[in-house]
This record gives sequence, C-alpha cells and structure tokens, in this order.
Amino acid sequence: MAVVQDSVEPIRSVLDERHESLSAKWSNFGGWRMPLEYAAGGVTAEHTAVRDGVGIFDVSHLGTAVVRGPGAIDGLNAVLTNDLQRIAAGRAQYSLLCADDGGVIDDLIVYVMSVDEALIIPNAANAAEVLRLLRAQLPAGVEVEDLHQERAIIAVQGPLSPQVLAAMDLTHEMAYMAWARIGDMLVCRTGYTGEVGFEIVLPRQDAPALWDRLLSVDLGQGQRPVPCGLAARDTLRTEMGYPLHGQDISPQISPVEAGLSWAIGWNKPTFVGRSALIQQRDDGPRRHLVGLLAVERAIPRHAMTVLDNADSTIGVVTSGTFSPTLQRGIALALVTSETAVGDQVQVDVRGRHLAFEVVTPPFVSASPR
Repeated sequence: MAVVQDSVEPIRSVLDERHESLSAKWSNFGGWRMPLEYAAGGVTAEHTAVRDGVGIFDVSHLGTAVVRGPGAIDGLNAVLTNDLQRIAAGRAQYSLLCADDGGVIDDLIVYVMSVDEALIIPNAANAAEVLRLLRAQLPAGVEVEDLHQERAIIAVQGPLSPQVLAAMDLTHEMAYMAWARIGDMLVCRTGYTGEVGFEIVLPRQDAPALWDRLLSVDLGQGQRPVPCGLAARDTLRTEMGYPLHGQDISPQISPVEAGLSWAIGWNKPTFVGRSALIQQRDDGPRRHLVGLLAVERAIPRHAMTVLDNADSTIGVVTSGTFSPTLQRGIALALVTSETAVGDQVQVDVRGRHLAFEVVTPPFVSASPR
C-alpha cells in the first residue's frame, strides 16, 4: 500500500472527528491523515463486510477537479489515453495520464457532464501534478478548477450497497460506470473494491451528516453498514488485481507492461505518450504484471524479489498482501515477459525462497457489475 510519509502536517478529512470517535488507526495517504482501520473489527472484519455485506469508506483524500470550457472533452481526449468519445454524458471512464515516454503519471476516473465539462478524480498524491499538467496541455479557454478542499467523497461498497442507498431514497438503479446528480451530490456507480458499489461526491460541509445516516441504515437482523479504513480498501483491490499508482503503475511502469492496454484508445490520433506506447505494444514489453498465489504459507510484500526455480531474479513484487477471502498470500508482480501463467516461481520473503504460482488476476470471483 502506498503510504506517503513526510514531515508536513497532514490535511484532515472533514470526517476526522467521526474517525476519532471510532478509534481509528491512522496513516498518511498522499498528504492526508486518513483511517487505516478501526478498533471494532480490524482489516479482516472490514474486508469481509464489503465482500458479504456493505462497507462505508471515507476517500476524501482523492483529488477532485472540474474541467470546463468550450471543447473540454475533446481537449481531455487529446491528452488522456482512453477514448472519451466512447461514452456520453452521464457516464464515467477509467483513463491514464502518461508522460511522453509512456510512463504513467496517474490513473483517474473521468465523469462526463457534457461536451464542455467533466469531473475528474485523480489520486491524492498526484492531484496537484495532474492539474498542473492539464492546465498546461488543454486548449485555451478550458479551465481546470481544483475542488479538492471543497468536496468530500464517501464510498458505499458491497453487495448490499444498493439496499443502503434505497433506504436513504438515493438513486441506486444505474449501470456500472454511470452517475446521477442529486441536489449538490453526485452518486456514481464506481469503486475500487470489485464489489457492486457507489462513490458519493458531495460538498465538504454535508459529509458528516451523510456519513452518520449511512452508518445508521438498518439492513435487517441487526446488521448495519460497517465503517472501513484504507487498509481494507487495499486488500480488496489487490484481490481484484486493480493497480495502485506508485506500485503497480508509475512513471517507470507503462500501461502496456501493467496489462492496461484496454484503457488505451489505440485508434485515437493523439494522446500523450502515444508513440512510445505503440512502439512498446508492437515490440512487445520486456516485462509484464502478473498475479502470484502462494503455494505455501507466505505473505508477500511490496519490493520483495521474485526468482525462478534456478534462483535467478526475474522481477519484483509491486503489491503483496494476505488475502482475507482466500486465506493465502497474493501479490501483483512485475516479471520478465517469458514468465507465464502456470509457472511456479519463488519470492524472497525475508531471506526464505517460498513458492508461488503465476496466475491471472482477479484472485476472487467478485464483480462490480
């Protein structure tokens, strides 16, 4: 999990007092003080609540910005990798902002409001750089307004999440990657857990009341939504094979290497990094991202070395954790292109070379649709 540590006083979420009241354990995420887990159950209980019921996350550390002005969508489409012409207003799209050499500066979600307006959600640590680059690259007359300090984002994730929104009279019957405006809120059918879920973007001052309402919904038989920290969000996304910027994708790891070619509009005439990525696609990458499933008792972690059975280094773990669902160690790893699904490899876990099978993520059968 990419936890950014520095000496600067972190920004506090508007829900900080709510997290304090739940005895949160804290960490610094992209310059924000955010809950890692809560005392009531810990990571495994929170993870399981999302897979089996519903969990509520504060993800207000994520960036929030509006891009607006004549030709805003066309302008974004000429910068970002995915093809925004494939979707209409009312839909969202996963995309990447790349450098000229094809490295990933950030991955983000674009919510199309109209031909002249979009909401973008970049990662917390990269938000300022994303906005700086967009302002430099978008055409004159297109404004990029930073709303990071004015908006909060609350994620409602899990198979019972539609029931929670229905109980609050909020729109919930929408397609995956769609959104709806309800007053000052955007209710979006998106998430980072692999389960059916929603992300609600709303004015900062309204977030505490919504948080309280969400956690008070009675799901029957004494069951209520469970507050979840960002550690559970990390184990959930790793089980799905979803990439984390700074680990599985980065300025040094391209979308072609990371298996994200599906998020590239190859037929578009322009986007930043296009020539480099086409060259890499045509030549074939020297390395690729794969899943690793523990054959024996082992918990892989970021930056651990991956070896073949002759003890030669073939790659590195980019994300690793213990899967609460599978009760086994799992990892994403960047390895040589010759390494194939079905191979057995080893991971150097604190000096012990332990066996893993190369697999294709996701590691679990959950689906956000």
